[in-house]
Amino acid sequence: MSIDITQAGQTLFEEIRHVDEQGVEYWKSRELAKALSYSDYRNFLSVIKKAKAACLNSGEKVENHFGDITEMVQLAKTAQRKVDVVKLSRYACYLIVQNADPSKEVVALGQTYFAVQTRTRELQEERRAQLTEEEQNRLFLRGEVAKHNTQLAAAAQDAGVETSQEYAIFQNCGYRGLYGGLEAKDIHARKRLKKSQQILDHMGSTELAANLFRATQTEERLRREGIKGKQNANRAHEEVGAKVRQTIKELGGTMPEDLPVADSIKKVEKKLKPTPKRKKLK
Repeated sequence: MSIDITQAGQTLFEEIRHVDEQGVEYWKSRELAKALSYSDYRNFLSVIKKAKAACLNSGEKVENHFGDITEMVQLAKTAQRKVDVVKLSRYACYLIVQNADPSKEVVALGQTYFAVQTRTRELQEERRAQLTEEEQNRLFLRGEVAKHNTQLAAAAQDAGVETSQEYAIFQNCGYRGLYGGLEAKDIHARKRLKKSQQILDHMGSTELAANLFRATQTEERLRREGIKGKQNANRAHEEVGAKVRQTIKELGGTMPEDLPVADSIKKVEKKLKPTPKRKKLK
């Protein structure tokens, strides 16, 4: 039975992929060495050295792709020791597999995987560079709002907001504070959005930033003050929203309900996706 080499690499190398607190992906040298069947890590260090030289020759800054860190490893039930690890970018991994032992079958797998993925990332960056500054800001902020809304939901649940209906009420409290008494359905109506359209998907960067601040500050307050009880959580969310609104007013900004409606963020996301190739007519 034949195996799709790209799919096999997707599984093998994605399993050891990490993402840091800033959302940046990376690989650890010791895990990559093991995946590439290097039993002696010292031999793998010589491969990393060659990859660093290749990185320098390509005009890239080595420190942007290879970072030295230390980690604690478990030796026994209670014993631990520090080991040196290199934090690798996707490009660093690509250079490593290009300089690794070609006789190892898994190295060929890595060369295919990282070559494909590195080129895919380059194309994504090229398409992203073609977006306007506002579109780039919206994409970033929409992603941050989604991430922090998930964290806010977890904090609200810890405070006692348990059911989906209770969370909808909790969210409306935040909207009421920020939008001068308007709830989700009122915002929909004011901005003339269809029922199927999500409010957040049609916000510009300024409005998204205000909602991101509301979400992050509410989550922090719920956890910092150890707020318990859904009524108290609702009150805290509305108060934070009102504080954000007051700050906007004091700065002379436009109230969020009066900001213009933007095109769906999905249209911006679509610009980052590759255009499917048309089949030639025979």
